[in-house]
Amino acid sequence: MILFPNCKINLGLNILKKRDDGFHDLETVFYPLMLKDVLEIIPTTNNQNQTPNTKQVLLEITNSKFEIPSFSSSGLTIEGDSSSNLCVKAYQLLKNDFPNLPSIKIHLHKSIPIGAGLGGGSADGAFTLKLLNEKFKLKLSTEQLINYALQLGSDCPFFIINQPCFATARGEVLNPIKLDLSAYKFVIVNPGIHVNTGWAFSTITPSIPKKSIRQIIQQSITTWKNELVNDFEISISKVHVEIASIKQQLYTAGATYASMSGSGSTVFGIFEKEINPNLSFPASYYTAIV
Repeated sequence: MILFPNCKINLGLNILKKRDDGFHDLETVFYPLMLKDVLEIIPTTNNQNQTPNTKQVLLEITNSKFEIPSFSSSGLTIEGDSSSNLCVKAYQLLKNDFPNLPSIKIHLHKSIPIGAGLGGGSADGAFTLKLLNEKFKLKLSTEQLINYALQLGSDCPFFIINQPCFATARGEVLNPIKLDLSAYKFVIVNPGIHVNTGWAFSTITPSIPKKSIRQIIQQSITTWKNELVNDFEISISKVHVEIASIKQQLYTAGATYASMSGSGSTVFGIFEKEINPNLSFPASYYTAIV
């Protein structure tokens, strides 16, 4: 069975305050884009059509947290051990509660840039939950899937809903909103810079904005350039000047709005569909139009 996990962008991002647990309260709008990975899951052959006995079930319950499914990938290189991949962790979460869930093979074709502020890894984890739920008829509700997704990461619940949402708290409190940008096209540019999220938060002085992103986002998109901001962008652009340069090039090419997504380093531009932007970025940059 195959699904196609998509990415998201942040339309505005305000860091409101630091919490007692060390995390930060924020507000942002998550908007899904159809830049996609490819996720395939199949049961391993030796588990098909088997009816486990009591001893097997007890053994699976004991070891379910630690079972690592077969994982392979293609496309963009995924660094690190497969045991830390969110697809694998999603399987382990469900296996812990559903010990009869069969062993599986996971293949992920990676097209969404990694560690880029686009939520690609979070999408892969959330879509794994949805795929397992559908394929193996676990009958989990949307609310239950969201609760599992939150155990994978703060961005993951969004991809269970996967529609424009105003997000608060750590980003996991989601309120769907009406926002249709289908009349525009998006240019995605990633310079391949890794931005440490902990460092990014350390550069911010949290504050409550005069106008909430939820209010700004309902205004004409032509007002966003002057009002819709990402709090991370100024400090990160001072260290990584490429980000400011990309944003300026997008505006010069006719973007109605341009911004960094999340804590970077991806920058996106929103263009009217009839505009064919004349852009020239280094060959090492990842670029896409969606």
